[in-house]
Amino acid sequence: MIQIKFKINGEMKKLKVDSSLRLLDILRDELKLKGTKEGCGIGECGACTVILDGDAVNSCLILAAQVDGTEIETVENLEKNKVLSQLQRSFLDKGAIQCGFCTPGMLMSAKALLDKNPYPSLEEIKTALEGNLCRCTGYIPIIDAVKDAAEKLQKEKK
Repeated sequence: MIQIKFKINGEMKKLKVDSSLRLLDILRDELKLKGTKEGCGIGECGACTVILDGDAVNSCLILAAQVDGTEIETVENLEKNKVLSQLQRSFLDKGAIQCGFCTPGMLMSAKALLDKNPYPSLEEIKTALEGNLCRCTGYIPIIDAVKDAAEKLQKEKK
């Protein structure tokens, strides 16, 4: 067992966990944050993507000890006071959600991109999403949603 301390969705947490646990297990089983999904378990599908210290990462590949002292953001942090974020609204408006299994990971990869680059090019959007697999949408609606969110977020800032 190890003790880890980290910030999750703006709140400090201190946990005693088995060192073999993955961040994905900590999120879903210890913290009951079920928005992050397990797809492949080997870092290939992106369903478990979260933001760790500002970078989109596959939470299935991060061990408990690596979480100590970090800041993590999950899909649950996008909605505030029962109001969807612009990114979530754009995903809905552009039809970027079908079965919804990949959506949390897609949202977090997109958010990590927009946090670092509020004016992404089409190629930058594609690159940011390339680690996230989707079987339903064909990617075009997802790319359109990220582009739409970026444009609307810029208009809000003006």
